Amino acid sequence: MGVIRVIAGLCLIGLQLVAGAALLADKFTPGVSHYFDHFDPELRPWEPGQNLNLEEVFKNYQYYEIVLDRDGKEIMVNQYIQGNKTISEKYLRLPDGALQKINK
Repeated sequence: MGVIRVIAGLCLIGLQLVAGAALLADKFTPGVSHYFDHFDPELRPWEPGQNLNLEEVFKNYQYYEIVLDRDGKEIMVNQYIQGNKTISEKYLRLPDGALQKINK
């Protein structure tokens, strides 16, 4: 009976991983740049906010470009200040929706 519970628990964890990545990939096309006026990786669960077009954010002093990888589990975040890229960071989306910075 204990083995069945362990297997069921592992299946649930696997489903959470897949569901978390799928939810983000449903909102945003993987491999395509999406633009935002703010980015807060500390939000739990992390939600990117309203996707804006480049013309809307380019007029801002600071904006963010976010690109999902193909499976929707990792995101690349580029920060722009006055139109120049200043920071580029990669994050892993965790099953609980939080982001974990990937160190290079």
